[in-house]
Amino acid sequence: MYLGAILVYLAFLIGVSVHRSRKVKTQDDFMVAGRSVSTLFLVGTLVCTWIGAGSLFGGAGRAFRGGFSALWMSAGAWVGIAIVYFLAPRVRRIAQYTVPDILEIRYSPAARVLGTVAIIIAYLTIASYQFIGGGRLLNIVVGWDVEIGQAVTAGVVLLYTILAGMMSIVVLDLFNGIVITGGILLAAPFALKAAGGWSTLTETLPATHFSLYGATGIAAALGLFFPTFFLLLGESSMYQKFMSAKDETSARRAVVGMIVGVILVETLLAITAIFGAGVFWGDANFMGADGVFNRAATETIILELARNVLPTGIGILLLTGAVAIIFSTANTFLMIPSTNLTRDIYQRFIQPDASEKRIILFQRIMIVILVAVAFSISTFFESILDMALYAYTMVGAAVTPALLAAFLWKRVTPKAGTVSIAAGMITTLIFAILSKSGVESINFGLFLLPLSYDYIIYPAATLSILSLIVVSLLTPPSPEEKWRPFAGVRQ
Repeated sequence: MYLGAILVYLAFLIGVSVHRSRKVKTQDDFMVAGRSVSTLFLVGTLVCTWIGAGSLFGGAGRAFRGGFSALWMSAGAWVGIAIVYFLAPRVRRIAQYTVPDILEIRYSPAARVLGTVAIIIAYLTIASYQFIGGGRLLNIVVGWDVEIGQAVTAGVVLLYTILAGMMSIVVLDLFNGIVITGGILLAAPFALKAAGGWSTLTETLPATHFSLYGATGIAAALGLFFPTFFLLLGESSMYQKFMSAKDETSARRAVVGMIVGVILVETLLAITAIFGAGVFWGDANFMGADGVFNRAATETIILELARNVLPTGIGILLLTGAVAIIFSTANTFLMIPSTNLTRDIYQRFIQPDASEKRIILFQRIMIVILVAVAFSISTFFESILDMALYAYTMVGAAVTPALLAAFLWKRVTPKAGTVSIAAGMITTLIFAILSKSGVESINFGLFLLPLSYDYIIYPAATLSILSLIVVSLLTPPSPEEKWRPFAGVRQ
């Protein structure tokens, strides 16, 4: 029954994509859905893009292990969305295709290339852990090896994405959003009941599960907050979807709907995971006798509840919602880097006069290649949460400061934007490699910096922002024609 429901849902996704593919005629259709998306559909696709395997697995696993303090990871996005409310109309007014488009207009071709590289690295990491999530889901539902499930997930995502691009994504994500929200709304109270009710839950779990910062303290909590905050402010798929809106008003209204949807779904996912911790606390599959958690197992708590604890109907709906989360995010995070490669490299530097048909064909080929690359990189990390924090930091430190400065600071200069992107990207890579190599911390004299992925945002964002400010103040101001289109002043 569980597998049957999933297969029916996937068949529906593919069927809609096949139908919408017949309407893809131009670059605008494939990349930005013809710039005709209404507020309602825009809300659906924005929420579904943000609620991915990072929330379903990484965030839920953190909530299992640490309690309500896991919501610091989500809160970064909530604050970021509130700020984006004021930027969305300006982004739509510029009417480009990608964030690197914006970086070149405001800064330089080098900024465009560096931004493209940072986004591709980060978004392939995000796409990769959607595949891992799909593999874990199929392992729990039908017992397949996780690796086989990953391959199946990657194949279906490839087909889903390659057919109609953004045209199919925005149409299906409204339905995905309804399934996701309905599933988790119904699952939460049943999960609490399975945990024995609130009083039993508070007796079973440590007191730190119900505290503001949890057992790890404020530094680790902010280490969760800032990566999502900076990522959200520079999140390329969100900006590309603003460019898909039919007008500036639709883009701004969609941000209001996005913040309501994201707060609701992410909070419910975390709460349900905490209820699941109450059900499975002390279970040998999730934690050893010494109290050390099996991180990979805790990240599957939502799926375990759906398959083995909740009533069958509720479980099927929640698992279908999990499929929607994985696929709606995976296709977007393949669309964005493929658009970057097509628009920001191929069309910008290699064949500027390429026909619409050739551009769409090239992007489809890039999607195939990117799926293969994303599938192969998952072994670098130990958990989905680590992958999420790394990817969030890569975009948040490398792209976000320069992108925000483009809209908010007239004094920022082309050299400063370019240096800032490079500084954030290189710092993130260096610290990730050190962490993978077994270096646990770096002593800076006045303080000791841990090198877990919870803390990488601190050095990466600091160097990116400092270089942006210092280089701007040391170089000549940008001419008015550079900053005016971004300043909220109509021409």
